[in-house]
Amino acid sequence: MEALLPIGVLFILFFLNIPIAFALMGASLFYFIFINTSMPIQMVIQQFVTAVESFPYLAVPFFIMVGSVMNHSGISKALMDFADVLVGHTKGGLAQVNVLLSALMGGISGSANADAAMQSKILVPEMERKGFSRPFSAAITAASSAISPVIPPGTNLILYALIANVSVGSMFLAAYMPGILMALALMITVHIISVRRNYQPSREKMSSPMAIFKQFIVSVWALFIPFAIIMGMRFGIFTPTEAGGIAVVFAAIVGFVVYKKLKIEHIPLILMDTVKSTGAVMAIIASAKVFGYYLTLERIPQMITEFLVNMTDSPFVLLMVINILLLFIGMFIEGGAALVILAPLLVPAVKMFGVDPIHFGMIFIVNIMVGGLTPPFGSMMFTVCSIVNVKLEDFIKEVWPFIVALIAVLLLVTYSEGVALFTLNLFS
Repeated sequence: MEALLPIGVLFILFFLNIPIAFALMGASLFYFIFINTSMPIQMVIQQFVTAVESFPYLAVPFFIMVGSVMNHSGISKALMDFADVLVGHTKGGLAQVNVLLSALMGGISGSANADAAMQSKILVPEMERKGFSRPFSAAITAASSAISPVIPPGTNLILYALIANVSVGSMFLAAYMPGILMALALMITVHIISVRRNYQPSREKMSSPMAIFKQFIVSVWALFIPFAIIMGMRFGIFTPTEAGGIAVVFAAIVGFVVYKKLKIEHIPLILMDTVKSTGAVMAIIASAKVFGYYLTLERIPQMITEFLVNMTDSPFVLLMVINILLLFIGMFIEGGAALVILAPLLVPAVKMFGVDPIHFGMIFIVNIMVGGLTPPFGSMMFTVCSIVNVKLEDFIKEVWPFIVALIAVLLLVTYSEGVALFTLNLFS
């Protein structure tokens, strides 16, 4: 039982609202100072430093920078206009645009909270002007942001691939189907609610094929970025890290030359955004590596695997238990941190039951995104409510249909490997 005390310390620190990186390091230091006193403290520092000395991790700041470049370059506006010509004529037009924009843009922003913050500032005021209630607008904005880290090339896909030792390109290809299913589920839910409440379209009539084609030509540069990244990696033209660097250069050229919104004065802001976001992610990764070192020394991953194996011999039951666990954890811990902490513990267990690790990656990432939307401490919930000034109780009343829709997708992805890996198998 003494070996499990650092896990208890970790959750206490979480509940005290200590930043995740500091909570992980605090729990680790508790172990190495008070429990395993034979280990020199220099080993802890060494684990912290070597955790980020990995070439593949260079992909993370590059993809974070792509999202920042997009926000300053007019690419986001081009994507929103394209989403509007496609679905603006439907019931609840701007709410549908909200969902589709997350699907089109999320793969490049790569962050649910970044997507939620951006759309809270851009779309929620406009939705209110069009007659949508503010709590509903906040709820669909938070719910649609759950798509962002699922559509490639989200940084969570890269982190899981590195942790589970699977191909980043395969993770990217596989993630399209779960992301598309999430978008469809939310759009169907929006339609049902909009019909009942008579929420109006944002466009008077369906766009003509020519209007759609013209907007596609304008937006094609933005749409081309994720496609080029994935195809390039799939065919071995470049590595994930090289893909990130190429994406930054391409997005910058599009911003400077095509849309002409990106200015020289934006470069310091982009660099600052990238450094801040990368620093936060890398601090979590490094602290999680130290915490993982403690887990390895105490054989806790093996203990969890043995417990799950002894509890059931059914992959169906195992995945249900893991889903419930992840949904609960996701309510309290931000998605990336949950991934870094829990994936090393759970991947060995599911492999023993014959579950494909890429399939499990889809389950894991969809699950923690749903958890990030769910009360009491879902990170996207707090991001949106704080920006648009909505009471939590009003938000919760509006968000539950979207949570139900996303859980339905999670169950489909969990129990149908063919659906979860459809796009991967299609291009294999």
